[in-house]
Amino acid sequence: MLPEPKAMRTDRSRFLPDAKKSIISPAHETADASGVRAYTAEEFARLGISVDTFMDRARSAADRRLAEQKPDFIKDAEGRLRYAVYRSDSPLTASLLMAPSLGAVFREALGGDVWAVAPDRNSLFIFPAKPEALEEFAPDLRDRYDSNPFAASPEVFLMSATGGLPRVVGAFGG
Repeated sequence: MLPEPKAMRTDRSRFLPDAKKSIISPAHETADASGVRAYTAEEFARLGISVDTFMDRARSAADRRLAEQKPDFIKDAEGRLRYAVYRSDSPLTASLLMAPSLGAVFREALGGDVWAVAPDRNSLFIFPAKPEALEEFAPDLRDRYDSNPFAASPEVFLMSATGGLPRVVGAFGG
């Protein structure tokens, strides 16, 4: 499931809980410049499954990809972890947002609940669920979202350690 701006919505797209500015859409990798695109109605019909079934499978696939990825850990001058970030040439990086285990992976390292931010398709930032943790990075995240032709979401998602769907708790732009 690909996070996208709400303007990209199709009848196969879904809003995550409390989302107002972004949607998730069934998508697949392509050989074109973007590297990924949402299924057309005809392509999706040929799959012979529902959007809910696709989402369940996509979440499992995101969990498998998450287990294979290594984030960069960004620390302050005293060596304390400030945030983690997944960066890749893959346009599926932002879809790691859908991994059910994402919240649990960072719960201990970041001291509790975590927020995930996907300003573009090639990155996913993980912060402690505290406004001050995200505040100084909001302008950079907004610029990444506003300037990228493959923007993902201007919203901040709460990731539960219990594996539920990401829930929007705020926005940094858009």
